[in-house]
Amino acid sequence: MSNNNEEKKIKVEAEEPKKNQEENKDSKAKADDTSKEDASKKEDKDEKEEPEKKEPSKEEKLQQQVDDLKDRYLREVAEFDNYKKRTLKEKAELILNGGEKTVTAILPVLDDFERALADNNEDAKAIKEGMELIYKKFVKSLESLGVKKIDTKDKDFTTDNMEAIAMVPGVGDDKKGKVIDCVQAGYTLNDKVIRHAKVAVGQ
Repeated sequence: MSNNNEEKKIKVEAEEPKKNQEENKDSKAKADDTSKEDASKKEDKDEKEEPEKKEPSKEEKLQQQVDDLKDRYLREVAEFDNYKKRTLKEKAELILNGGEKTVTAILPVLDDFERALADNNEDAKAIKEGMELIYKKFVKSLESLGVKKIDTKDKDFTTDNMEAIAMVPGVGDDKKGKVIDCVQAGYTLNDKVIRHAKVAVGQ
């Protein structure tokens, strides 16, 4: 009797580890199933929460184009306004200081006149030679600015750069219609007539 009890006890003790292993396997399997279920639920939730990308409508596209064109127009207007202001400023400065180059060119001539006036030399010949030098220097300064004297000597009369203030009769046929005398010289500035030459013309 005692032996039978001991055998049963040994058998029960042997079966308990096996039973525990099976229970552990079942628990692990349940845990795996739970993890998979949770992951699946999370994926479904993420898919639901992710906003659907909606294609912009035709009206929205047109509105975007209008906004872009409006922005571009405003930028162009601002740039043009800045350009206009800058141009007006430069023009005002040019009008105010446009004669700067001319004045700078003739100042050396003024210096020569002042030196000539300060000289007490009474020799008429020396004074004349000094005046001729100053005159040539002045003409050269004008030429550097684009000013040229209109040549009228023995030229055919033309209203393009001449003004007839007198007609001279009794001249030979070869002098008719030609300049006999120049009363006042004419000048051009960069090939533009700024003063017509006043001349007497043969009739």
